[in-house]
Amino acid sequence: MKKLVLVTSPPACGKTFISKKLAKALTNCVYLDKDTLIVLSKQIFKVAGQEYNRSSEFFQREIRDYEYYAVLDLAFDALEYNDTVLINAPFTDEIRDDDYLQSLREKLSEKGAELAVIWIHTDIEVAHQRMISRNSDRDVWKLEHWDEYVATQNFEKPGNIPELYVFNNNSDEDFKASIAGAVKFIRG
Repeated sequence: MKKLVLVTSPPACGKTFISKKLAKALTNCVYLDKDTLIVLSKQIFKVAGQEYNRSSEFFQREIRDYEYYAVLDLAFDALEYNDTVLINAPFTDEIRDDDYLQSLREKLSEKGAELAVIWIHTDIEVAHQRMISRNSDRDVWKLEHWDEYVATQNFEKPGNIPELYVFNNNSDEDFKASIAGAVKFIRG
């Protein structure tokens, strides 16, 4: 059975590192990263005369959802040619929306595919330290307004998703234990 794997969590929880390791462990997996679209998003901010701030109302209203539409379109196209497609993206709102998930399941069913959601569990302070360490321009506002930013994020495991695997990522030991479990979960 074909699988669309969503690797999800708030920013700086380890999605990119885990997604890349997981895609390699799955072998013959199409890897898609929503952050690849940031170059286009930056251009939209520039053309619109807006400050580059991925936490702004402008981003939420004019860019965010379109990045998701684009990466999902790429994933559905890739499912025509490969049995496993993995998307590295927060999907933080979407995986808590039952209607969204049901619609996604229906679209996948039409392609002969199933959904698998990998939720990266990372403590907030660990995520904060990782965000500082990665030193990315996409995090400047978040770090300068940490308390305000964190209040907008939900670090709790999403509920009511039968195709969910929780990948613990607070330490190297957590990672090692979770990677094998995630592969087994996806491959069934």
